[in-house]
Amino acid sequence: MAKSNSFNKREIEKNKQQKRKEKQQKREERRNAPVDSFEDMIAYVDENGVITSTPPTQTNKQDIEIEDIAISTPKKEDVEDPILNGRVEYFNQDKGYGFIKHTGSTEKYFFHVSSTLVPIEEGNMVTFELERGQKGMNAVRITLANKEDKK
Repeated sequence: MAKSNSFNKREIEKNKQQKRKEKQQKREERRNAPVDSFEDMIAYVDENGVITSTPPTQTNKQDIEIEDIAISTPKKEDVEDPILNGRVEYFNQDKGYGFIKHTGSTEKYFFHVSSTLVPIEEGNMVTFELERGQKGMNAVRITLANKEDKK
């Protein structure tokens, strides 16, 4: 027995055939089209940042000496004083940690007893340096401020 084809099935099959033909024609057109030369594919950027197809003029070209090009990162000119002053705001002797409040600001810095050079207590005026820790800035190399003044 012959296969029964409904109107809808025939239309779908026709559309598929039409699409295949169109795709084949486009493929043939691309193959037969002239190949663009490399010069046609190049785009130029002028001094204003606009993309053009013509090469830029050499009249505005500036000569730059190789020695004038700075490759490294510039050095910091404003180097902060690494030694800061503060007061021991909180110190837990049993657990071995505390916080120092910087006298120049309202910042508090964490410290551990292992980073103290002398024994300290809560309320002492101290000098310290800062180092970046896992959770922020930590006070290290902590000494009593009074002992440094007497030296």
